[in-house]
Amino acid sequence: MGKSRLEAFSDGVIAIIITIMVLELKVPHGVTVDALLPLGPVLLSYVLSFVYVGIYWNNHHHLLHAVQGVGGGVLWANLHLLFWLSLIPFVTGWMGENHFATLPVAAYGFILFMCSIAYMLLVRFLTRHQRENRALAEAIGSDGKGRLSTVLYAAGVALAFVHPWLGFAVYIGVALLWFIPDRRIEKRLA
Repeated sequence: MGKSRLEAFSDGVIAIIITIMVLELKVPHGVTVDALLPLGPVLLSYVLSFVYVGIYWNNHHHLLHAVQGVGGGVLWANLHLLFWLSLIPFVTGWMGENHFATLPVAAYGFILFMCSIAYMLLVRFLTRHQRENRALAEAIGSDGKGRLSTVLYAAGVALAFVHPWLGFAVYIGVALLWFIPDRRIEKRLA
């Protein structure tokens, strides 16, 4: 079957995720810089989560650009990814509102970990479904960057229990690793 409905649905869900996150930002009750200071953790959480959702949207776009069609397994794998992405606003708010307390930071990392697992499953289903499209499998390769990210998320969760800012620093590091879009698929298909 075609991929256009999957792309449109995914884009819509991702847009809603970003909308939910921004609607959680509360306007301060003052007009000074001091009124903004208590919102610092919430804004920092929002910025990181916005970057992560953007990274997933960008890579999802490139991934789907490389396929001609999708099957039922791909649809379920994509829904699995969207499920975990849809939890980002919850853990973003929890982490920011609680000023980066241990459990919210660890939960944030766990959701990022599960997003990475879900994305790897989607890639696996797409490369298996697209056997005739060897370019996609070759472009993905061993996906060392993806696997490294998954390991780093798990390390970030563990480090959050040592000190929450250590875990948060790992999550920032992984975002920086992915901030420049993954060009493997783009290069391979050019």
